[in-house]
Amino acid sequence: MYKLRNSFILIFLFLSLFANLSFSEVKKDSTEPIIITSESLINDNKSKTATFEGGVVAKRGDVILNANKMIVYYEEEEKGGNIKMIEAIGNVRLQRGQRVLTAHKATYLPEPEERVIFTGEPRATEGKNLITGEKITYFLKDDRALVEKSKVYLKEKRQAK
Repeated sequence: MYKLRNSFILIFLFLSLFANLSFSEVKKDSTEPIIITSESLINDNKSKTATFEGGVVAKRGDVILNANKMIVYYEEEEKGGNIKMIEAIGNVRLQRGQRVLTAHKATYLPEPEERVIFTGEPRATEGKNLITGEKITYFLKDDRALVEKSKVYLKEKRQAK
């Protein structure tokens, strides 16, 4: 019971360190566009997908997502043409400030809660602190993460502002 309680305390401390954005910070407008650049783009109107390959970079506000390949799934134009999902494959890296999440694959889902799900040896770092797990779900609007089968390495304390 003592080990279990200490584990919860460590996870709580790490997540406190990991969530460094203050409540007073102005949140980005979710209508801000996602800008994607790559070496090539194949658009398939029939399947409603856009496949970006080679040095792919997707940016929205202060969030940058890099990958070898990204597949964007979008709605029909009559339904608004909005993005339904983005799959990032190969050398996936999401950066937001000092926080970096890496994995072999990530899936961005705008609804119901805007989030990115990392699989394939996902890792989250901030400074010298590290968390790993089987799957990491990062909720963008809330700036929080859910880690399944987590392992936490704490090496430095969060600096007071």
